[in-house]
Amino acid sequence: MATSPPPQATAAAAAAAAAAMADEESERDSVHTGDRDNAILRLETDMFEKFFNRMEPREMVLERHGSSLDLGQVPYARGRRKSKSRIPTERLICLTVEQKCDLAQRELEETKEDIQRMKENSERILQNLLAVLEEADIRRMDIKKAAADFDKEIIKTITKKKGSVIASSKVLRYMEDKMRIRDVLKEKFRLKNDSLKVQKKKMQMQLKQKEELGEALHEVDFQQLKIENAQFLEKIDERNQELLQLKMMVGSTLQVLNFYKKKLQSTTAMAARLVKDIAQRKESLGRIDHEALLAEEERDVAEILNKKLRKQLAEYKVPPVLDYVHEKMALQELGGTIKIWERKVEIAEMTLQTYRSAWHKAKMTSQQLHAFLPEKQPSTQLQVQEHS
Repeated sequence: MATSPPPQATAAAAAAAAAAMADEESERDSVHTGDRDNAILRLETDMFEKFFNRMEPREMVLERHGSSLDLGQVPYARGRRKSKSRIPTERLICLTVEQKCDLAQRELEETKEDIQRMKENSERILQNLLAVLEEADIRRMDIKKAAADFDKEIIKTITKKKGSVIASSKVLRYMEDKMRIRDVLKEKFRLKNDSLKVQKKKMQMQLKQKEELGEALHEVDFQQLKIENAQFLEKIDERNQELLQLKMMVGSTLQVLNFYKKKLQSTTAMAARLVKDIAQRKESLGRIDHEALLAEEERDVAEILNKKLRKQLAEYKVPPVLDYVHEKMALQELGGTIKIWERKVEIAEMTLQTYRSAWHKAKMTSQQLHAFLPEKQPSTQLQVQEHS
């Protein structure tokens, strides 16, 4: 039978596998770190090459005057070639952080200047194209206007008077007027062009004098100009700080102003509500005053009536009890009499109804007799009348 490996061997194998995995991960991380460092170094190298290519003509000029560009510990001038035996022993000299920052700052400034120059050139080209477009629009409007005038003044006249001498003379006169106007404009533009050329020459002379003066000053008082520039920069910084403080003050003032505006709006709304409430209160007060006047009038009327009733009550005398008894008995007798008469009226109404029914029967009988015996109608009517 095959024997299983001992536990110590298994643990050792697992530890070795874990160590191998850890080494692989560390190598992978180091590879990624190296790639990132290489990318950064490649960017720095490209930037240094651009800076060196841009600064090389300046170094040549300075070498002609007997000076060289100094950027710290590492000069850009040619040095002695190191021997192969001294390369491992000598320490590699690199740029310091300040020098790298200086180079990056210069490269950034140069890039900004290039962008600014490109922007200025683009704006100049754009302005030229806009001027060309504007000139083309003006020219198109002039041609359109001239075509409309020619159509209005010449074409319509020719179509109305076809083949006439007047139309041809009118066309010639129109063309001569246009040519004369063009000659006047051409002379005007020529004079303006001459004046602009004179102004251009004058401005070029002034610019040339200023450039010569600027070069002289640059050669003589460059350090003084640098000091003045630094002073002006300090003043600009101070003014910027003051401007920043003023902006902060303006911001706080605007906040306070907005707060008081909101407060004013709320106060105005409250005042409007109070005015409306006061108007409602005044209206209700007017109604209450009117009702009070009406109540006062009613009170006066009621007081007069009360006085009258009190006077009647004071002057009233109670009749004797015997008179009350007699009146009560008379009232009862009148009530009995009324009931008797009401019964009599009912009996009379019943008798009336009986007589009416009998009359209707007699009337129907007479009508039937009249239908059968028309010659006896007068006598029957007399009998009916006597019976009724």
